[in-house]
Amino acid sequence: MSDSVAVVATHAVPAHHEELGFWRTYVFSTDHKMIGRQFLFLGFFMLVLGGLMAMMIRWELAWPETAVPGLRWLPEPYAYEGIIPPQTYNMLFTIHATLMIFFVVMPIMVGCFGNFLIPLMIGARDMAFPTLNMLSFWVGLLAGLVMLAGFFVPGGHAAAGWTAYAPLSAKAAYTGVNWGQNLWIISLLILGVSSLMGSINYITTIVNMRAPGMSYFRMPLIIWSLFITAVLLLLALPVLTAALAMLLFDRALGTSFFLPEGGGEPLLWQHLFWFFGHPEVYVLVLPAMGVTSDILSTFSRKPVFGYHAMAFSMIAIAFLSWIVWGHHMFVSGMNPLMGTAFMMSTMVIAIPSAIKTFNWLGTLWRGSIRFTSPMLFALGFVSNFLIGGLSGIFMASTPVDIFIHDTYYIVAHFHYVVAGIIFALFASVYYWFPKMFGRMMNEPLAKIHFVLTYIFFNATFFPMHILGVGGHMRRIYNPTQYDFLHPLQPINVFITVSALLLGLSQITFVTNFFWSLFGGKKAERNPWKANTLEWAAPSPPPHGNFDALPVVYRGPYEYSSPEVEDDYLPQNRPLITQSSAPRTH
Repeated sequence: MSDSVAVVATHAVPAHHEELGFWRTYVFSTDHKMIGRQFLFLGFFMLVLGGLMAMMIRWELAWPETAVPGLRWLPEPYAYEGIIPPQTYNMLFTIHATLMIFFVVMPIMVGCFGNFLIPLMIGARDMAFPTLNMLSFWVGLLAGLVMLAGFFVPGGHAAAGWTAYAPLSAKAAYTGVNWGQNLWIISLLILGVSSLMGSINYITTIVNMRAPGMSYFRMPLIIWSLFITAVLLLLALPVLTAALAMLLFDRALGTSFFLPEGGGEPLLWQHLFWFFGHPEVYVLVLPAMGVTSDILSTFSRKPVFGYHAMAFSMIAIAFLSWIVWGHHMFVSGMNPLMGTAFMMSTMVIAIPSAIKTFNWLGTLWRGSIRFTSPMLFALGFVSNFLIGGLSGIFMASTPVDIFIHDTYYIVAHFHYVVAGIIFALFASVYYWFPKMFGRMMNEPLAKIHFVLTYIFFNATFFPMHILGVGGHMRRIYNPTQYDFLHPLQPINVFITVSALLLGLSQITFVTNFFWSLFGGKKAERNPWKANTLEWAAPSPPPHGNFDALPVVYRGPYEYSSPEVEDDYLPQNRPLITQSSAPRTH
């Protein structure tokens, strides 16, 4: 194999598999690659729904009480004469955030690329538990269906915000919903089961099924990030599950865990939710960081700068994420001494994130950079993550956070960090599309997609900082009802126009994706001349992944002479130093 990618397969041990029918191949598949594709299409479907809700939210904020085109066709209670009623507006921002976090970023960045890449990048035939892997997708799909079912129950869907703060979410009379909020809770309980299945599989596979020679510190950074993500999910989800169960008991069984009139404590929900919620932020961001690291290395024709520091910084981020949840609660009346402790720990967590940012810059420095579409989107993620990280420093300070809490400054910061992951998501799709589907995407169209997305993303979210400093509250239905916000209304209109153009810009991606799926140029085994193990497999990889099980003699970032660009190409580096018996699974 000329494109051996830092490995040598010493003994050809082809994987023998019986021929499977349509249902076992494409629907109830146990092949990690097909399951990854299923998560990808589930995430794309939810992305369309969540994006449409975002457009409706922005329309209402820019032109309150005016008809949204086409909305009059929606059934009650979601539309009245084409105008979004307040209850529907509450439902929209609740479900928009829920879908984007739990059913878009997690299924694609963790479910899709975790499933697709982990066995390929560590030299395994499949996941450790293929049947459990299949169940993780179908349980996740069930969770999505339960979430969408909330649109069709009396009273409408959940409308207490994606954080579901008690007592608003704990007592149906407060929100005007009954089964909508219940289905929201049940859906996330089911999704937690799906995520736990995936986490167990990821951890077991990475620990036990690495190819000979693939030590922990030869693993690509995307595998490190997914490994740490799986550990975070395994530890954080039980906390959310317990909180959701107590919330459902309050609503359905008459308990008072979070209801003050029954002796409950509403702040208990906030502590439990954010103890899960802040590690969840890094569940979303860490895979994006890993993807960015590998893509920057590939298209800079350089090893990742400070590989060990990058790995240890992700471990540090994971550890520190457990002790900073209180910065979401600075205005809740907590003891000032406790607030100071959370403020300091939140500032400390910026250090490992800064290490990653400077190491990305070090990777780019004096590199032979190729501005391909994956590289452009990876750079877009770095720049937006930097903006979101710097704005987060302000919120880490208790006195400043008291002023900007629950304003659009928070919305801006959150979207630069979490919605900015969409750049890493697109980078991943463009980068691994050839390996997933065996075809290349159209590069000129992909670069147009990047330019439009980058411009309109920043035009949408950066002005929100100005709104927040001006006192614009989040989650309000009609900003024109507040006299002090009237001077800021032109900014709201500008943001909405930018958001609509951002949504329309994604048509270029949809066109490129589906056209390339059937009519794109057939991909080589290693079209990007990358240096990680998945490119040693055919495009797309067959069932069993590799022609022969690999033996690793050099990590993906270990080069002999960085000054010579040709030395980065796998076919120009002699790697055979010894032979080894093949490993079977």
